[in-house]
Amino acid sequence: MCTSIYQVTDDRTHLLARTMDWPVLAVSPLFVPRNFRWQSVYNQRVYQNKYALVGGGSLSAHHVDVSDGVNEYGLMAQKLTFDNGATLVDQPDDSRVQLAAYEFAFYILGNFKSVADLADHIGEIDLMSDVHNDIKFGKSEMHFAVADRTGRIVVVEPTSQPMRIIENPLGVVTNSPDYDRQLKQMEKYVDFTPAFQAGKVPLNTPRVTTGRLSGKANPPGYYSPSARFIRAAYLRERSDVPQDKASGITSEFHLLDSVTVPQNSRHQPTYSVYRSVTVSEGREYYFQSYHRGDTTKLQLTDDMLEWSHPKIYHVPDRLAVREVK
Repeated sequence: MCTSIYQVTDDRTHLLARTMDWPVLAVSPLFVPRNFRWQSVYNQRVYQNKYALVGGGSLSAHHVDVSDGVNEYGLMAQKLTFDNGATLVDQPDDSRVQLAAYEFAFYILGNFKSVADLADHIGEIDLMSDVHNDIKFGKSEMHFAVADRTGRIVVVEPTSQPMRIIENPLGVVTNSPDYDRQLKQMEKYVDFTPAFQAGKVPLNTPRVTTGRLSGKANPPGYYSPSARFIRAAYLRERSDVPQDKASGITSEFHLLDSVTVPQNSRHQPTYSVYRSVTVSEGREYYFQSYHRGDTTKLQLTDDMLEWSHPKIYHVPDRLAVREVK
């Protein structure tokens, strides 16, 4: 369970936020340099990234697992679980890029400059089952939110080959496999603009509903994928459009509050172990773990583009407060 919320501000700052709902916190802020070499868990093939990035993930000797982040060109990507929706490839093919599904967000950030760049190469990439490989990683069902500085925001779904790229000007993603059904359900709560209904929303349009709510239902308060989708989209459309980066970051975290799953071990193992906001223009990553309460910022600076080694920034997941006297 995860929720993704995209916003563009009045001054054309692009932000992509998310909750990570999981049983344990296994992610820290990290930096990965240009030309980083890593092995896919699928077939131990070695890949070499082109671009540097910052985000949230973990490091091991030969592998990096990145859940979300932003690269040196401002391309932002997130992976989210995709309940019973993925169609994974079984057959090995050395002529293609073949990855475990959970490696794809990292591959996107390391190798593409924009959504258009990714779209040009999506037909070369397979997300693999573990039928023919030695390391069994299970049926790793994922889909992906990807956005860039042009204002283009898409969902990448492995429901076909090549993978499906869905334009997403509403800017919200959860875990349900049927995105069209999610949009249909939204009609109980909002009226979409004619441009949205026609599939012709201009880039950088901050809102895609009319604002008219007469006769509409109130969004549900529970935490299923559909309920979180409705609530996040409804509140995104009803809130003020942020003026600039600072107000955008503030807005994103407040919107995430509405879909942050509280820890309740007697009911379910998963909860929102962290939330993050990425900023395309500043190449910034803002990280909040569940128990800590404050925000950690990691920015990909020009100096860091010359670094040659990855770095992880361990942030203790315990309450941090500022005391005043």
